[in-house]
Amino acid sequence: MKYIKPCVLILSLALLSSCTQNSTKEGYPIKTQEDANGFSYEMAENDPSGLRLYTLDNGLKVYLGKNEEDPKIQTLIAVRAGSTYDPADNTGLAHYLEHMVFKGTDDIGTSDYKAESKLLAEISDLYEVHKKEQDPVKKKIIYKQIDSVSYEASKLTIANEYDKMVGSLGAEGTNAFTSNEQTVYVNKIPSNELEKWLTVESERFSKLVLRLFHTELEAVYEEFNRGQDNDGRKQYFATLEGLFPTHPYGTQSTIGISEHLKNPSMEAINAYFDKYYVPNNMAVILVGDLDFDATIQKVNDAFGDYERKEIAHPTFPKLDPITKPVKKEVYGPTSESVYLAFRAEGKGSEQEVLLTLVDYMLANSQAGLIDLNLNQKQVVQNASSYTNFDNDYGFHLLYGSPKENQTLDEVSDLLLEQIEKIKKGEFEDWLLDAVVNDLRLSQIRQYENASSTAYSYLEAFIGFQDWNSRLEMLDRMKGISKEDIVKFANEFYGDNYVEVHKLKGEDTAIVKVENPGITPIELNRDKESAFLKTFNDVESPNLEPQYIDYKTAILETKTKNNIGVSYIKNPNNDIFNLNIIFDMGQDNDRMVSLAAGYLDYLGTDKYTSEELKQEFYKIGINYNVFSSNDKTYVGISGLKENLDAGLVLLENLWDNAKPNQEAYDKYVESLLKGRQDSKTQKGFIFRNGMMNYAQYGENSRLRNIYSEAELKAFDPAELVDKMKDLRAYKQRVFYYGNDVDAAVASLDTHHIIPETLLDYPVEIEYQNLDTGGNVYFVDYDMVQSEIMLISKGDTFNKEKMAASRLFNTYFGSGLSSIVFQEIRESKSLAYSAYAGYRMASEEGEPDFTMAYVGTQANKLEQAVDAMMELMNDMPEAEEQFNQAKKATLKQIAAERITKSDIFWTFEGLKKRGISNDYREEMYKTIEKMTFDDLRVFFDENIKGQDYNVAVIGNKKDLDFDALGKLGMVKELDIDYLFNYEKKEKESIKKVKL
Repeated sequence: MKYIKPCVLILSLALLSSCTQNSTKEGYPIKTQEDANGFSYEMAENDPSGLRLYTLDNGLKVYLGKNEEDPKIQTLIAVRAGSTYDPADNTGLAHYLEHMVFKGTDDIGTSDYKAESKLLAEISDLYEVHKKEQDPVKKKIIYKQIDSVSYEASKLTIANEYDKMVGSLGAEGTNAFTSNEQTVYVNKIPSNELEKWLTVESERFSKLVLRLFHTELEAVYEEFNRGQDNDGRKQYFATLEGLFPTHPYGTQSTIGISEHLKNPSMEAINAYFDKYYVPNNMAVILVGDLDFDATIQKVNDAFGDYERKEIAHPTFPKLDPITKPVKKEVYGPTSESVYLAFRAEGKGSEQEVLLTLVDYMLANSQAGLIDLNLNQKQVVQNASSYTNFDNDYGFHLLYGSPKENQTLDEVSDLLLEQIEKIKKGEFEDWLLDAVVNDLRLSQIRQYENASSTAYSYLEAFIGFQDWNSRLEMLDRMKGISKEDIVKFANEFYGDNYVEVHKLKGEDTAIVKVENPGITPIELNRDKESAFLKTFNDVESPNLEPQYIDYKTAILETKTKNNIGVSYIKNPNNDIFNLNIIFDMGQDNDRMVSLAAGYLDYLGTDKYTSEELKQEFYKIGINYNVFSSNDKTYVGISGLKENLDAGLVLLENLWDNAKPNQEAYDKYVESLLKGRQDSKTQKGFIFRNGMMNYAQYGENSRLRNIYSEAELKAFDPAELVDKMKDLRAYKQRVFYYGNDVDAAVASLDTHHIIPETLLDYPVEIEYQNLDTGGNVYFVDYDMVQSEIMLISKGDTFNKEKMAASRLFNTYFGSGLSSIVFQEIRESKSLAYSAYAGYRMASEEGEPDFTMAYVGTQANKLEQAVDAMMELMNDMPEAEEQFNQAKKATLKQIAAERITKSDIFWTFEGLKKRGISNDYREEMYKTIEKMTFDDLRVFFDENIKGQDYNVAVIGNKKDLDFDALGKLGMVKELDIDYLFNYEKKEKESIKKVKL
């Protein structure tokens, strides 16, 4: 599979004002203006994002952007402090503080703060004693004291009140993240709930209360374990160690080291909060359906009384230059790869501008040097590059994975060869302009999305950036010549790189710890703080749901040759998407998928495959040929002015692709190597293989694959003919853009098809197994273990859609759900735990109940017991149900299906046998639901179900006697699981208990 460059790299482009020399300042001059309430703000002329930047009297930055696509607001509360600011003897502090900010204040999350605070002070003192004590036996005794006092304190706490409040608003994506120089708190809220959201956030950041400390610390340790099981993260951090050997970027990770996590200081965390969580070091970022004048008044009312404090950001000695390659190795179970990284100057430097250009000249997923010379020619398994810039330093990283019998040194040499081509000017003259146009197109897409715009503002704030200098970045790029790039590349790239090889093997640095035996804390679901009661009494302005009439929202026309064209107008810009849709996929003909993948490596009578990629990139058009289970899509996207030229190129490929045996042999080699690599990926084994097997057994789509012998026996011409013959089948078109007449005219001219179209081949049907009594296990070298309980339910019934959505909100998804509270908050048994009722995506298919826990192997039995107890006896919390009901209704009320999503949502509904916007019926049903209705749903669909169980973990660490209580434990061979080598049933082994 070819690598697609993540769009987040485009969205993270940023510059400081120091980079504005030789720029066109008149393009985006900053003007200071005053709104109707007398608040002054900065605004850049010609700013496509429409930012208003306010600074309150206490120094708080407020970034406001308007996007009225739906009645929601993306909110970010940012602090300019992250793991780089951690004390060297207390790494992980900033990240752990991030977790604790969810625990409430002296008003939120407590029934008696005066009494609770005395116990919290005692716990803090015990942690200081624990931190200083060196004797392991004595440390355990102190920890038991901490556990005991913490349990007493929990009797006065009310868990998850913050999460309940924002959940009751209908908030989505409630979360937070920490990195080197930032800690950011995230919500997406209905716009009518802005005032209530500001009320709770204003209180939230007013005071830090470190309640439920030791249970959350254990959850963070589980997060640490997840990192130990992530080879990519280990390889990345080893790269940072090489790039920044004496700077916190390389000497301390965001999660921290094990010793510091197990020896925290509540005093140090409080001191960090008091030092950095101050208004003149924070920003409130709001982008969405808002009124500027009213919003800034509300933000000022909420945060304007926060007290400004002097703030000093840490500084570090300048790093010595890297004068020769720094080589490192890391080990783990996943497939091999290599990273090559060059240290750069930080955000706002001229190097950021130049490296961004060079990076996209190397890898833009279509026509970069790495794309064409390595991926398109299939000389490596895959390769790409990206840049990252923090405030002090940045880096340019190239990476690649080897083909079969290829060494990492050979991959490294090939990557460096592409840099040499840049240094020698061995690239097309048009490439620079094409890269700038590509980035500009990405910027257009970015600013029509509220969340993407908010994160762009975030980058500016964290980097101390003037917004206009960010806007000017693409204009400055236009002034850079090929000679400038060559000169820069020769000055920047040399032997000054870090090379990290990820090798297969045992990681001897893994830290494994014992289960601390935490006493489950009290959750006190039946209690409410006075703050919450007052909060719930406040009524927000009403927000009525809006529903789609698909018959009028999706317009219809036809081409001259009678192909049906569904279309929706793009109201925002000139970007289009055009898809030719065949209602047949791999279930009808699995060769189509193989042929579609092969087509990507072929040229025509007019172009080589590399030239074809270049031609598409020159005009800013992306094309795709993709086959799913039941559909095949052939499409293009880009600016409307180039639709016709793009369709000409696509049809030329479709009509005139030339079989190439060498390309096919490499393609097969890549597919087979991909299979071998996927066998080493824990997530792929568990999510794709084991869950599929638990539902379908042997007869599944996943296992219905071509063998190695079958792949090698294909005549490439047969695959090319398969793609050419595809146009003879029934088809339809979906167009999203602002000129359907031009699109239809282009199809009439270039998309030539037979007068009579063929019916589709009969599709294969796959039957889900009845579940129960089977425990499928795969042995994998990991610290954690993961388990999924899977139970087959009744056939899809749309009448259950309302109850299942409300049940999932209340019971199994989100930070205030029953499962999260019990498994993580109360018992500290996992970092991640969830459960839910998953409705089938297709009429006639069964629903499934699923429950997941990821935890240390020595906690697995406790975690599974706790989960099974919940799945058979749902805790009843009336007030929590009411909040879940409010949240679900408000989320539906704020949902707006817009743009091309109207079509694709309707496609999904049709598969379920639904022809209307079923949300209207769901909303009305949920409005009337009581807890008794939810209990009936639970009793009929969840309680007492029989489960197949998928477990992945380290065999020597797991308790198979405990797993045996869930059913017969069967160890699966991975090749058998995926049918890679057509193994027989003896590849399932019964595990002796």
